Amino acid sequence: MIKSRFCDMVGTKYPIIQAGMGPFSNNNLCVASANAGVLGLLSTSGLFDKEEQPWIYEAFIKTADSTMDDDMATVMENVLKRTYRLTKDKGGIFGINVMVSAELVEYSKIIIETAIKVCEENPDIKKHFKVIFTSAGDPYPWRDVIKNAGFTWMHVVPSVKGAQRCKKSGVDVIVASGHEGGFHTSWEPVHSMTLLPDVVDAVSDENTLVMGAGGFCDGKTLAAAFALGADGAQMGTRFLATQESDFHQIWKEGVVEAGDRGTLVARGFVGPARWVKNDRSKEHASNTLKMAPGVYLGAPDDYTTIDMSLIDYEIESIRAVCTGDKSKAMMAAGEAAQRISDMPKVEDMVQKIVSDAEKILRDMQNKYIA
Repeated sequence: MIKSRFCDMVGTKYPIIQAGMGPFSNNNLCVASANAGVLGLLSTSGLFDKEEQPWIYEAFIKTADSTMDDDMATVMENVLKRTYRLTKDKGGIFGINVMVSAELVEYSKIIIETAIKVCEENPDIKKHFKVIFTSAGDPYPWRDVIKNAGFTWMHVVPSVKGAQRCKKSGVDVIVASGHEGGFHTSWEPVHSMTLLPDVVDAVSDENTLVMGAGGFCDGKTLAAAFALGADGAQMGTRFLATQESDFHQIWKEGVVEAGDRGTLVARGFVGPARWVKNDRSKEHASNTLKMAPGVYLGAPDDYTTIDMSLIDYEIESIRAVCTGDKSKAMMAAGEAAQRISDMPKVEDMVQKIVSDAEKILRDMQNKYIA
């Protein structure tokens, strides 16, 4: 059976992370993933904009044992208790993904403080809720808060420099995310084949694990992650297109139908984003080139300099997914979408990924070692 240091550190059966994808809830997907033996991550970004995008908040609370009247902390507490209740009997391990970019710090603080409070008040939850995964910001300011609370701390980075910052901060598991990834991609297009082994060489040791992300979706790519020196892989788009996934049906169908060269990069809320290619996203890419060319030149901008019509277009496109309006909908997805052609149950998918990877790794020795 495939096993790595990741399994020993976190307590999962398999060295796979189900990405904490937003902006919608993935509360049901996290439960299914954890119960299938991988690390399930709850997305929390759907709680950040109740007033401006209530349709996202509403989608989240439907599977959070909550109501629209509940504040962020209450919803977070409820969803953590729900996830524990639905995973404890099968020994599932889960965590939360929290965006910690500068403009979101006040929200991030609420989410992380609530997570710590829930564990302090319910010690048994700690046997299953083991991970805080931070993203989209500097990990260093969170060092004492997360480490002292006893969580395994993970952070995602798009560069060696970012990985070194994580190591200085005391992050336990560094996820190196190549430009193949869906939705939030890095400003500079460094892909997994280059990034992952570089990060492994720079920071991996007995105390610091490295996982790959960006393009990983099946047994072949999981085996490749090991060959590149990683302790396993995070998969987002593959888990999105499953029967238990909370994502809207037209989003899941968009991934399955993407096909060869089925994605493109354009503006996406906090920077470059990878979208399923359709007429709407092609128009958005054209507008991005005209109004925010830094997306393609590696030159970050912010809400003080960007033409807000781009953001309005993205909000309208995400809302269209909720309403089922395909003519205006944009769906984020990684390049791996072109390798995805079905919508299986999570358990069946995980078992196939693992068994395929095991066979590949065994066969490689017989095939290539004289």
